[in-house]
Amino acid sequence: MTRPLRLAVARLWYEANSFNPLAQRLSAFEAREWVKGAPATALYAGTATEMGAVVAFAQQNPGWQIEYLRCTSAPPGGPVEQADLDRIIAEIVEGVSAGPWDAVYLSLHGALIGTADLSPDHTLLARVRAEIGPDVPLAASFDMHACLNPAIAPLLNVMTIYRTYPHVDMFETAERALTLLRRTVEGSARPAVTLHPVPMLPPSHNMRTDHGPMAELLELAQHENAPGLHHIDLAGGFAFADTPHAHACIALCHEAGVDAVTTADRLAAAALARHGAFIPGLPGPDEGLDQAFAELAAGTRWPVAVIDAADNPMSGGIGDTTAVLHALIARQSDLPVVFAFFHDPALVDRAHELGEGSAISAQLGGCIAPVFGAPVQFHGTITRLTDGRFRNTGPMERGMPVNLGRTAVLQSGALQIVISETCQSANDPGWCDLHGIDLSQTALFCVKAKNHFRASFAPLCGALITIDAPGAAPANQGLLRYRHVPAHYLTPQDITP
Repeated sequence: MTRPLRLAVARLWYEANSFNPLAQRLSAFEAREWVKGAPATALYAGTATEMGAVVAFAQQNPGWQIEYLRCTSAPPGGPVEQADLDRIIAEIVEGVSAGPWDAVYLSLHGALIGTADLSPDHTLLARVRAEIGPDVPLAASFDMHACLNPAIAPLLNVMTIYRTYPHVDMFETAERALTLLRRTVEGSARPAVTLHPVPMLPPSHNMRTDHGPMAELLELAQHENAPGLHHIDLAGGFAFADTPHAHACIALCHEAGVDAVTTADRLAAAALARHGAFIPGLPGPDEGLDQAFAELAAGTRWPVAVIDAADNPMSGGIGDTTAVLHALIARQSDLPVVFAFFHDPALVDRAHELGEGSAISAQLGGCIAPVFGAPVQFHGTITRLTDGRFRNTGPMERGMPVNLGRTAVLQSGALQIVISETCQSANDPGWCDLHGIDLSQTALFCVKAKNHFRASFAPLCGALITIDAPGAAPANQGLLRYRHVPAHYLTPQDITP
């Protein structure tokens, strides 16, 4: 009887913002996604995620035995406290050491940073490779906003990167990696990885893949068909990760021995030529709200969304900035408004102690980093309390459970404000259901989010207006004090395509 092929699987998915003042702790990983062994199948089955693809792979390939090592992720935030990060990496490596394995797959992000280690993805991959030796095929998948250290290329046989932004192809990205990994084990492919850094670090505001420069680059990549080339992926880098490897990158997976440099050079030049197209011109809070109220006055379908990208939690925002709320209150509008959200665990605790229907006075925002806006004095009523739990129903991470921590809805007149124990975006319709919010009865939806918000909410909103305001993730990179990213990575060069 033929023995089953053994595949070790682990996941460490986290995006770190160097300008977020709060170090991320192990508890955030344990609260969001912390599983290994048999329970992983129950958690991930049927989800539109990388790990959902692993479960599907196991179902479709009964000759393979899948061993789920530590699988974890946390909401984006500041760099991970090094001792906590070391613990996670050590647990994954310890699991790998229990081989032998026929192959290993890692679900990574690529913009992970520790408080001491600026390239922990390389640290993890190097330790995994040292455990499994040179001959066991190793695959990894990454986020489009990965900051890829070129030193990971010789450690990998297979790598894939998301091709959509909003990231609605997580499942397909892992599926591509696993398919080529299977072929490698079966002997029909002998892949290798080439990484070609591109000396630019554009903000991600204009990196959506429905149109614009990233869509153009992806189309160019799909037309490359050099012999022995399996696939090409593009990483835009993460503009808020201040590391020596924060840059765009061309990633090529090809048969071993194939020279992919010419193809990589061509695509890198095309990317550099489009650097300027990635730079957004966004209105500030007052101008953005003026546009929103003009849309509403013109009869635009409710709601109009005003998207505060600089405090987007999915870019490592802190959920604490107040410029938009100050500008909104100054207008004294009677239209129904939902403001999502403030991250304030202490205030959530007080609201739950007071109970639904109670009056509450509080200062909102401005407590983590007052430099991004002074607190807003609030007087109102607690209209809803929740446990913060729901399941995604939209296209991004569909089927995955979400734990916001406890939340509360505060209301003053026509204004509803949500506060939560954790810093996570309102990126799925389940968020509205949880809080009893009917968007058809909401004129203005002010949300700390960015492009992922569009995946579910663009069809539900009459208009979307992205603004730039003070925050840890601004579109204006000139506001950020980089220590490791060269200045010329931030400035578009005069290059003709």
